[in-house]
Amino acid sequence: EGVNEQKQGQGKMTYFNGAEYTGGWDKDMRHGSGKLKLSNGDVWQGEELSTQERSLVTCTILVALNREAEQQIHFRAARTLGVEREKVEGMITHAAHYAGWPVAASAFRVLAEVWPEE
Repeated sequence: EGVNEQKQGQGKMTYFNGAEYTGGWDKDMRHGSGKLKLSNGDVWQGEELSTQERSLVTCTILVALNREAEQQIHFRAARTLGVEREKVEGMITHAAHYAGWPVAASAFRVLAEVWPEE
């Protein structure tokens, strides 16, 4: 689990068993490539939390910060990692009480787009 590969300078990073970052990361982070490696490598490798728990924590932070583009990436990654959709829904509902209902409404919309209910 964790980082499978990083392709800097190509507009794409693959991680979490095939889930992908695409877009302007390389252009925006070119001078901070050490930070990029740290944030997507070492941070995901510790033993104190499982990869699923780290994924859910990351999703929670992105919901609270209302970062919809990143939510798309990390909600997909959570699914790939085996996090149950019900846990993500519960997290969004819980976060609503602290981050606000408009933030939660946006997160539920993003979740529906990238992870439709079956």
